[in-house]
Amino acid sequence: MKDNKRLSHTAYGGIKGDDYMPFISTTTAMPESSVYSILMGAVFTMIFAAANTYLGLKVGLTISAGIPGAILATGILKGLFKRNNILEANMVASIAAVGESIAGGIIFILPAIILWGITLRVSTIVIVTLLGGIVGIFFVTPLRKFLIVEEHGNLVYPESMAAAEVLVNGSEGGSGFKMVLMGLGIGGGYKLASGGFALWSERPEWVIPAYQNSVFGIDTLASLLGVGFIVGTKASAFMFGGSLVAWLGLIPLIKYIGSTVPEPLFPSTMLISEMGASDIWSKYIRYIGAGAVAAGGFISLGKSAPTIIRSFKEAMSGIGKKESGATTRINEDPPIVWVIASAILVFILAWLLPQIRVGIIGSLMAVVFSFFFAVVSARMVGIIGASNNPVSGMTIATLLFVTAILKITGNTGQEGMITAVMVGGIVCVAIAVAGGTAQSLKTTFVIGGSPKKVQIGMYLGLIFGAIVSGYVLLMLHNTYGIGSEAVPAPQATLMSMVIGGVMTGELPWVLVFVGVSIAIFAEISGLPVLPVALGLYLPIHLNAGILSGGIIRIFVEKKFKKNESIMKEKVERGILISSGLVAGDALMGIVVAGFATLGLNVAFGLNFEGLTQNSIFSTGIFIILGVIIYLISCSGDNERT
Repeated sequence: MKDNKRLSHTAYGGIKGDDYMPFISTTTAMPESSVYSILMGAVFTMIFAAANTYLGLKVGLTISAGIPGAILATGILKGLFKRNNILEANMVASIAAVGESIAGGIIFILPAIILWGITLRVSTIVIVTLLGGIVGIFFVTPLRKFLIVEEHGNLVYPESMAAAEVLVNGSEGGSGFKMVLMGLGIGGGYKLASGGFALWSERPEWVIPAYQNSVFGIDTLASLLGVGFIVGTKASAFMFGGSLVAWLGLIPLIKYIGSTVPEPLFPSTMLISEMGASDIWSKYIRYIGAGAVAAGGFISLGKSAPTIIRSFKEAMSGIGKKESGATTRINEDPPIVWVIASAILVFILAWLLPQIRVGIIGSLMAVVFSFFFAVVSARMVGIIGASNNPVSGMTIATLLFVTAILKITGNTGQEGMITAVMVGGIVCVAIAVAGGTAQSLKTTFVIGGSPKKVQIGMYLGLIFGAIVSGYVLLMLHNTYGIGSEAVPAPQATLMSMVIGGVMTGELPWVLVFVGVSIAIFAEISGLPVLPVALGLYLPIHLNAGILSGGIIRIFVEKKFKKNESIMKEKVERGILISSGLVAGDALMGIVVAGFATLGLNVAFGLNFEGLTQNSIFSTGIFIILGVIIYLISCSGDNERT
């Protein structure tokens, strides 16, 4: 093990990935796939899967599980079992992260079947998840060297680095771990006060009446502030720029032009004159954003194609050959035959299994689109983290193509719509799991673990999480009804509209191609396409919250800009506290979700709604949080802590 008790600066870049020395030396023998790590990971997977299934059906969002998993794993292994093993803790955290991934993959599309009045069974949910999960996990294999090793320092993987800091500081103790714990306490307390007790709003916003009632708002979440600090302003600024185009450009333009239209303008059923900014974003802008994300995905795939092909060739050339002596734990990938076998297996089972049976064309599309968007997803989490990975946006893009192809080939009506959902479900799970896998593999690379063992462990955890998510989904449907006010399933509702729209020929293709045009413009102009596309697709509230964290980091860097070594120390200190913020927010978010599941109403702040839900008051609290993070980052001796 390294003598220092912190991640080195080189973990964040500055050297080639091939030259990076992991935190745990590859010559140090330590267990990873132990009974402790696998069983703990499976338990955490089920917990996070259940919580995220509920939360996603309720509000359309999921909670990050990788970082909370890292904190829980470190604390329990060290405190309860007296096992100070960072590789085991990383295994637990990686398996736990699958819980969030599969929950998002399941809830974003499969409930569409229920919305159509058709029975959805647990067996169907589990099979779709297992098929999408296996390709999501192993399709990342031929990309790992490029995305994680060759792009070391270029692709940030913010949540991966946060998880690595948690693992290192939790394992080694010291002042760094205290920083993480401090952030954990602040983030958890902030979330309990805002999301649980409702002492202030988590989404203050302002309407601008003189500007076509446009809206500007901000998600005042501790997790977004932390992610923004970790990412910095480069990616977050482009995302925020995309949101500005959407919310202060396109939305008021649509309102201005459409306010005099006497009839609803498709795809909305409301008059534009009666719609607010959020309505216009939901009914029009999201289609534009989906088109931009899809185009950005194709552009990203095209630019990565040479490396992907080279990776495949290198992997194929190694089939049947024994590994050379240079192969170490850190570059121990699953054999390429596993990748090929998983693709063939999914193709055959999706074609023949009676629970899904999508036919030969549907099976082929499931494999092809899973690979394509696995590439996009794995790269995207390197930019913005898995928590903000637009899985639903990429699923919409998938459904646009899949449903259109099914219609062209004569697979229409209810049967064609169900086929589209099944194919889309496999792809959606693959997208979500691929992003989570890439994130875990980055942490594993930095720490010094085995990619192969982590991927195997993640698939074992996925099996347990799939069963739990399936039962929770059907339990909520039997209790409240999917599509009801209690469980609106917003993403699945949108997916059902997309499928129905394509099948009936009533999809707003003009809006989709407007998004494609914007993406092409961004590429021609030299702008990063995916961050801009994300800005179009995601609410401005979210991107404003992330940008706030980036701005705080700028203030820290400017304060110590005359001494680069001290500046790096302060930024690292800020990253540690930010890692804790993200983890605390996520862990307490699960507790708050548990309150809702048990029917416990703790939101007593709503009794004073006039004050607590005031936008200025809520924003003021968020600014105070930012100032606290700034002061903590800048405090301490001007030396390594």
